[in-house]
Amino acid sequence: MFPVLQILTILVVAVAMALALAHLLELPGKMRLSKKDYMTVQRIYYPGFTIGGVAEPIGTLLLLLLLFLTPANIIAFWLFAAAFAAMAAMHAVFWLLIQPVNNFWLKDAELKGLGAGFFSHVPVGGHRIEADAEADWTLLRDLWEWSHAARAVLGLLAFILLVTAIAL
Repeated sequence: MFPVLQILTILVVAVAMALALAHLLELPGKMRLSKKDYMTVQRIYYPGFTIGGVAEPIGTLLLLLLLFLTPANIIAFWLFAAAFAAMAAMHAVFWLLIQPVNNFWLKDAELKGLGAGFFSHVPVGGHRIEADAEADWTLLRDLWEWSHAARAVLGLLAFILLVTAIAL
């Protein structure tokens, strides 16, 4: 059963990593867009990335489960621990830096279903961005884009550590 858990964890972490890498690959092109074009493009992410984003908390929990099921006296334990830390940090970056920007940009959008509930949520420790942030939209764009770049690095790190732990 442990190999099945390992394979499932690889798949779920790979999905989380892939979504973050997709944002990173878009960064150079999106940084050249006007405000109007940028705001138009931003709306393509919902609901697809919202649905795929469930891989992050699931991947984090699966890594935690692998960590608890692995003896602490082997290198795989420490690699799983590092992978878990990277996934947890990736998830924290989303809630603390990206979700407030999402909520600001989507405050006037009429979302339905899961997206309506998800994008109205502000987690404990999170914050709402006030209306005066509209004055310099590039600050929000840069926060959103570079936070996703950091998440891509963290997701890739988690994936590499996980696969290394399993390969040993």
